[in-house]
Amino acid sequence: MPRIEDRLRALGLSLPPPIQLPPGIVFPFEFVRIVGRRALISGHGPQNPDGSLAQPLGKVGRELSVEQGYAAARLTALSILGSLERALGDLDRIAAWVRVFGMVNSAPGFNRQPSVINGFSDLILELFGPETGAHCRSAVGLAELPFDIPVEIEGEVELH
Repeated sequence: MPRIEDRLRALGLSLPPPIQLPPGIVFPFEFVRIVGRRALISGHGPQNPDGSLAQPLGKVGRELSVEQGYAAARLTALSILGSLERALGDLDRIAAWVRVFGMVNSAPGFNRQPSVINGFSDLILELFGPETGAHCRSAVGLAELPFDIPVEIEGEVELH
């Protein structure tokens, strides 16, 4: 049995299916693009276990607290891992997390984006360990994100 799947199960976590898009929305791109030994990961948001967009929606620092934003970033990590598993067939193919770009739907004056995106980083490090899970990261605030999601994260991994 794969190691990452064991860790997910031990934490009581499961990966969501592909996102259920709102009616009339089409995404003309791949969520994961494999190029050589790299997997480029398109922006993902938080999902519920059934694939729908997770609630609450809105801006961190107004509709959401830092803790709720952290939880949304953690759900976004699971969303990304679900896409990676579908594209790679096995999460143990990930040799290294390379780069993560975290975007936070931020209320004016909110400046704790790194604390929000830690929800993603903390879970990746817990699952993959300090060697494979270590990554470069940016955490920025944006005025708006698609569908009013509180967090969007993209990244890149190196493959075995």
